Amino acid sequence: MGGTFAVMTIEVLMVVAALALLLSIVASKVSARLGIPALLLFLALGMLAGSDGPGQIYFDDARLSQAIGVVALSYILFYGGLGTRIDTIRPVMVSGIIVSTLGVLITAGVVALAAQGWLGFTLLEGLLIGGIVASTDAAAVFSVLRARGSQLKPRVNALLELESGSNDPMAVFLTLGAIQLLTIPEQSAVDLLPFFVQQMGIGALLGYAAGRLLPLFINRIQLEYDGLYPVLTLMSVLIIYGATTLVGGNGFLAVYLAGVLLGNRDFLHKNSLTQFHDGIAWLMQIAMFLTLGLLVFPSQLLPVAASGLLLSAVLIFAARPLAVFISLAFANFTFREKLLISWVGLRGAAPIVLATFPLLAQVEKANAIFNLVFFIVLTSVLLQGTTLQRVARWLGVTSPLVKEPGFPLMYVPGSDMRGQLIEMVVPPYCAVEGRQIVELDLPNETLIVLIGRDRTYLTPRGSTIIQPGDRLLMLSSPEALEQTKSIINGDYLREATP
Repeated sequence: MGGTFAVMTIEVLMVVAALALLLSIVASKVSARLGIPALLLFLALGMLAGSDGPGQIYFDDARLSQAIGVVALSYILFYGGLGTRIDTIRPVMVSGIIVSTLGVLITAGVVALAAQGWLGFTLLEGLLIGGIVASTDAAAVFSVLRARGSQLKPRVNALLELESGSNDPMAVFLTLGAIQLLTIPEQSAVDLLPFFVQQMGIGALLGYAAGRLLPLFINRIQLEYDGLYPVLTLMSVLIIYGATTLVGGNGFLAVYLAGVLLGNRDFLHKNSLTQFHDGIAWLMQIAMFLTLGLLVFPSQLLPVAASGLLLSAVLIFAARPLAVFISLAFANFTFREKLLISWVGLRGAAPIVLATFPLLAQVEKANAIFNLVFFIVLTSVLLQGTTLQRVARWLGVTSPLVKEPGFPLMYVPGSDMRGQLIEMVVPPYCAVEGRQIVELDLPNETLIVLIGRDRTYLTPRGSTIIQPGDRLLMLSSPEALEQTKSIINGDYLREATP
């Protein structure tokens, strides 16, 4: 790093960094209105601030960029895990894991063959490029659809949610493996099999252990100051990633899995901590994209434009569809759903971060590979990101997005409390429709706390009549939960009614 940064005072750096973040926040609002991924505007701001843009900030520190990217991806994956509901992804668990492993491998292989056959790279160099660009960024997809008032069908949405959080580890393995083969000629591809087992095995084991221990630790530590709980979770993410990587595991897999297990458990300040990590994830995205935008020199993208367009076409129209259709050959998805999943191969920050690994390893053609990957990401975002909503609607795999207001109530169970706060929507034509609460025969361990109706809230009484579409906020014990769900859905009362 040098140039302008070297002569900036700390005050100037603070102002420049704050302004860049503020502009990025405004850009996210613009992206929502235009229906394009915010990452595109974040990258554009970084490029404009760089030495080839009006900002004239010279920045070429690949090591710092990689460090920022790794930390940012760790927090983004952890938050992605926090928001992943196991009940939602369970029906597509096997399919999602196959797409995020076999699908990534197939994608990398097809890109490798194209790079070797048409662009003059060796097969290993092509595999390096393929591994780098094989992971997807589905988070940007959801933001585009929701900004335009639609969402994917639940099963497709669940598959992409699982894939986006679990495909980075495979891409990291392929990238590091290809670098090892390029820098250590005496090593063979067979030698990578133990490396793969070690990476995934240790990553999964430590991630599972951390996900089980972290909620227990949060509930029992009893900190004197509530403000220290966010600090605790922030440091936990760094420890999970760092410790897993130090012992030879995949840190990205560990933090994602830990986030999933933590998010599906009750722990102190769960709602506030989840919202806190939502903000951290956004901050990390902005910081990472701005840094990566600064790192690239737009003038160096022009020489790779033709090669970049060719590989982008192979990736979008051949590699990704082939990977999806092979991976989901025996899955219960329709042809149209598979087509959409193929189109939702949006590339994001992970490929650009992974492209810094060859730079630091001093792999031959590393600069050309980095610029090529950056061009592919830009092409993917511009083409797939801006057309996703239209393609999804054309294929008929969207459903209306219902934006429901959150209940103005927060419940955080302590370590000695066994009650669960659940929300259920009363379905139409069910047996509880038109009945008073006192007539529902709910278990003694279940209490209706609040009713949401037409964007208003009602205090429930025994005489309150249940209507279809009511959102019931209920406090229930684990033993009474299944019976409560059965009653609200109508099964229990239908069976009891002659």
